[in-house]
Amino acid sequence: MSYPNQNPYSQPSAPQPGYGFPPQPPAPYGPYPGGGMPPGGMQPPPTRMPGGLKAARVLLFVLAGLNLIGLCLAVTGLGAVSKAAKSALTDDNHAAANLGKGLLIVLIVFIAIFTVLAVVLALQFASGGNGVRIGAAVFGAATLVVSFCVFPFGLVHSVLGVMIIVFSSKEDAKAWFNRPRY
Repeated sequence: MSYPNQNPYSQPSAPQPGYGFPPQPPAPYGPYPGGGMPPGGMQPPPTRMPGGLKAARVLLFVLAGLNLIGLCLAVTGLGAVSKAAKSALTDDNHAAANLGKGLLIVLIVFIAIFTVLAVVLALQFASGGNGVRIGAAVFGAATLVVSFCVFPFGLVHSVLGVMIIVFSSKEDAKAWFNRPRY
């Protein structure tokens, strides 16, 4: 019999055993639907932090650095107000200086809280859960609101706050913070 079979209506001849590759066991499941996606159509969990989240993390550190600069300026201003209060002779000037010192102390505490919160959130990006993502978005929104109070000086904080909100609200950020941890 010649190969290939000249008669299209007859049974094809079986190949001789021992030639070619050995038979392969069947796969436990067929090819992925959608080309490369696992069963169920879900994306595999990410193994590396997405670039947008790396950028948001850097922006949080930048905001912390800017807040430290503002903290130094506020402490310097508190020293200047205290020095001016000691040289004030009248009680009216003394009361105004005390009010100024109180406002600066509140500002210093507020800046310190924002600085610590930015550093803690940035450090938790690698291992934190979905709460870190939500916390970063809320921190960005709070930064945005506070920066509008001192708008010309807070323009950089406004831009950074918006960028943190955008980067932490993306779908790949959600996948990163909801990934399984072993």
